[in-house]
Formats: sequence, structure tokens, C-alpha cells
Amino acid sequence: MKKINSSWRTISTAVYGAPNEGKIYGMLEIDVTDAWELIKANRSEGKRITMTHLVAGAVGRAIGWDIPEMNAFVKRGHVVQRDAVIVTVAVNMHGGKEMTSVKLHDAHKKTVYEIGEAIRNRVAEARSGSDNATMENKTFLSKIPWPFRRLTFLLIRFITNTLGIEIKSMGLGHNAFGSILLSNIGSHGLSIGMGALFPGSKLPAVLIMGKEEDKAVVMDGKVVIRKILPMTGTFDHRIMDGYHGGLLAHHIKRYMENASLLTIAPVETNTEALKI
Repeated sequence: MKKINSSWRTISTAVYGAPNEGKIYGMLEIDVTDAWELIKANRSEGKRITMTHLVAGAVGRAIGWDIPEMNAFVKRGHVVQRDAVIVTVAVNMHGGKEMTSVKLHDAHKKTVYEIGEAIRNRVAEARSGSDNATMENKTFLSKIPWPFRRLTFLLIRFITNTLGIEIKSMGLGHNAFGSILLSNIGSHGLSIGMGALFPGSKLPAVLIMGKEEDKAVVMDGKVVIRKILPMTGTFDHRIMDGYHGGLLAHHIKRYMENASLLTIAPVETNTEALKI
């Protein structure tokens, strides 16, 4: 495991506050033509996978296997390695009127089929009301009178973020929002968008998928039409630099442009199996 508390990392936790100040942004475009062919081939066989499922798998493997130093959070002025790889996927329900999230534990070890099943099951639970812990927290905060609502949030953030104390009754801790958050705004017809880093989340990054569109690109000296997926990222500069953003972009593209890799579980004991 690489040392993550370098001199700059230690200084950055003092220079920057929680990510309402130290944010950096990035954008990339991914050729998902072959990924779409994989999706269509699986659907013809009755296997339900989507572009979001593939990207979630790619992100999980990138931070789980390739850039583990990115899977971290700030606690009491130090960058701390997480003990789990959790990709959180934001999901809209009821025509966009409600939002829930799916936490994919051990996302780096899951196939795209397992990811798709986990998301469908979580959405079904949310719709049936059988899993209402998140809704209870929202209801609790929303019922606090306005003058005190902000103070309550700041107090909770001070306890969980600054002091690093978990509030187990509310499900709040360093993994409450997972290792990284992924949201697909392309499903709403939006081409590009920049995500917000929720100050109390301890997330190092929020990734946003835009709308896939056919574009003219140059391949082997010829202009061809390919399906391109735009993605953007908002990053906590205390944890990540442009270097890490570049690595993340490289590995997400690597997996997405070879999407068949995501249909099989990686072999932990043989790192060569993870390489292309």
C-alpha cells in the first residue's frame, strides 16, 4: 500500500477546508460504441445491463485495484485509507420526484451482472418502503425548524467530519456515502454537468455521466461515427491532484473500451488478469 500522507497531503488538509473550498474539476469523453454493442447483445439474451452498470463497474475497479490511494478520506487533519471499496450510485425514482442511492460494496470485485442486480433490488426495496432508514433521516432533518436546521447539520458535520465520530443511530460515518458517487444525468437529456461535493459526505469525488451521442471522430486516419459518453468529475483537492484525475480517466476508459472485462470477476491473486 502506498503512503498516502505525504508532506503535501498533510499540508492540504490544513490549507483547504472541507470540499466547499478545495474543489477541482475534470472532464473526459469515452468511446462506448463497443460497450453499447455488449449491452444490446446481453439484452437479446435476456440479461439486463445498462451503461450506468458498466461505468459503476469500471469506477469500482479503478479505485479498488488501480488507484487505491484515491479511496480515502480526511480525518483530523490526515488522509486515511478506507477499509472498503463502495461505489454509490444515485438513482431517480417516481419520474425524478424522489432520489435514492445504491451502495455497491466490494464494487471492484463484482461483475456488471451483479451490479445490475444489486441496483434493481435496492430500487425495489426503496419503492416498497421496506428500507426506509434514509427516508427517516431526511424526515428528521426536514422537521427541524428553519433557524436551527442549518445549525443541526453543522453540528452533525462537526461530530462526524471534524471529530471523526460515527453516529451509528443515523448511519453516519466515513462510509455513509461510500468511496465515490456516480450519477447519470444523461438519462434526463443533459449532455454535460458538474457535480457538487456534499460537505458532510467524506467523498473524494463525484462523477457525472452525461448523454451518449453519436459523434464524428478520427480513427486510423479516417473520420467515423462513434457513440461518445461525456463524463465529468468534481474532486476534493485535499485527497486528489490532477495526477490522480488523469489516472482515473485512463482506467475508466480502459475498462469501458474493453467492456467485456466487466462481465467477469477479476482474479484477486493474479493481478495480470486485470490488465489488458
